[in-house]
Amino acid sequence: MVLGSRSLTRQRRSSLCSLSSSNSFLDTDPAAPISSSATSTTITETLTKKVSFDAPYTLLTDRHRTTHKPSSNKFVQPPTPRVKHVNPAWGRFAGNEWLTVMGCGAIVLFCPLLALLASVCLKDFNGGLFPTLWAFFTTHPVEFIVRYAPRPSAGALTAYAAWLLFQAALYAWLPSPIGYGQRTPAGHLLPYRVNGIHAWVVTHVIAVVAVYAGVLDPAVIAKNWEGLLVAANIYGYILAVVAYLKAHLFPTHEADRKFSGSMVYDFYMGIELNPRFGEWWDFKLFHNGRPGIVAWTLINLSFAAWQYQLHGYISNSMVIVNILHAFYVVDFFINEDWYLRTIDICHDHYGFYLAWGSMVWLPGTYTLQAQYLARYPVNLSTPVAAAILLIGLSGYAVFRSVNYQKDIVRRTNGECKIWGMKAEVIRTTYKTEDGKVHESLLLCSGWWGVVRHANYLGDLVLSYSGCAVCGVHNILPWWYAVFMTALLLQRCVRDHSRCSGKYGEDWERYCRRVKWKLIPGVY
Repeated sequence: MVLGSRSLTRQRRSSLCSLSSSNSFLDTDPAAPISSSATSTTITETLTKKVSFDAPYTLLTDRHRTTHKPSSNKFVQPPTPRVKHVNPAWGRFAGNEWLTVMGCGAIVLFCPLLALLASVCLKDFNGGLFPTLWAFFTTHPVEFIVRYAPRPSAGALTAYAAWLLFQAALYAWLPSPIGYGQRTPAGHLLPYRVNGIHAWVVTHVIAVVAVYAGVLDPAVIAKNWEGLLVAANIYGYILAVVAYLKAHLFPTHEADRKFSGSMVYDFYMGIELNPRFGEWWDFKLFHNGRPGIVAWTLINLSFAAWQYQLHGYISNSMVIVNILHAFYVVDFFINEDWYLRTIDICHDHYGFYLAWGSMVWLPGTYTLQAQYLARYPVNLSTPVAAAILLIGLSGYAVFRSVNYQKDIVRRTNGECKIWGMKAEVIRTTYKTEDGKVHESLLLCSGWWGVVRHANYLGDLVLSYSGCAVCGVHNILPWWYAVFMTALLLQRCVRDHSRCSGKYGEDWERYCRRVKWKLIPGVY
């Protein structure tokens, strides 16, 4: 496990190859603090980089392991550490293989179709995936569209636009601590407004008050789901096109762009790493961490209300889905600063993959269990319901514990205890494209000494528990777990490739020490 200057996966938020130590000052300029919780930093100080350093810091080269304290606020430049491996291309895979390009093109064309097809499956085929696919392949396309396709509506388009503007206003104007991402391949250390928990609370309080006052139907999202899904698809495509054009015409950080030589791959995976308008409006953080994920819990609650309106009760399976998903969403926002140093923010460039995925795939498919249960309730026996809930919460506990270990090692520069013993780390270095050398820690004790991606394992336990409450009669509500399995296994491969290029022999040493990637003794 790597720590440098947390990982949704998904948000998911995901294990990541590096987090720079907040105590490792190895740049030619004073590095900004990792989190505003560590020091009181104003926006003006952030933009001008006038940040004082009064806390002791440690030099972590092979030759120097003594503690120093800067005099007053004057920054002292420590000796440059020895670089064992230099590969500035660790930012992203080139993506010029023809098979990869074809796969990306197919996803751009057909994934929106899959998202809409799930809605058709639930509405017209009793949640049966195979009958839906049979009708799709045996019916003339025009006839299938006319008979089954979700319809756009002016009301849904207007409501969706208002939702985006409302979340944008909260993102821009709510009080916000300042968080910092990981240093980019070009050497940038970017500040972020991390007020997601405030946005989530304000949004849900307004929704509850509106429902209580009789102004808002609690099932309004569920009843207008088809139109909202179409609106989200339209916006997802527009956002991807805007991101592609912006990367070419007015990029935020030119040196952090990646061109593969394929327009299709660049459109899908993105060119810019951290596209922004101005100093603070960050495309990634807003779209990945506001409209879709704030809506996640609202969508679940709306379908729970619709289940009550349709059937006269709310099933225990629906309650469990809402509890497990709420744990995940609220945890994401409480630890939003952690998300700034995950694979989504630090390594994935901004293209269709993140733009459409965060606006359509996340709210459309992560809520399939609630959508399914609203129409087709599943009533679990008390022992089964209790067991599933306990297993799901156990998965969350593992997920949180794993990320806590990573975070505390990062914050203390390895000077802490994991499971009652001193944290074991491999101290390594990497070099960014601006020629600067930075240090990182590879954590190899605690959960991270058992497997390399223990947080993914906790994530999968939580995901499968949420699907299990839907029973095994239909496969559709299990799609979320299947998708998460494929996503996280693929991220295991991507993480290994990236970290191998970034840390070289130190990463190989870590892999020899921690043999298993995800499940001990299996993989």
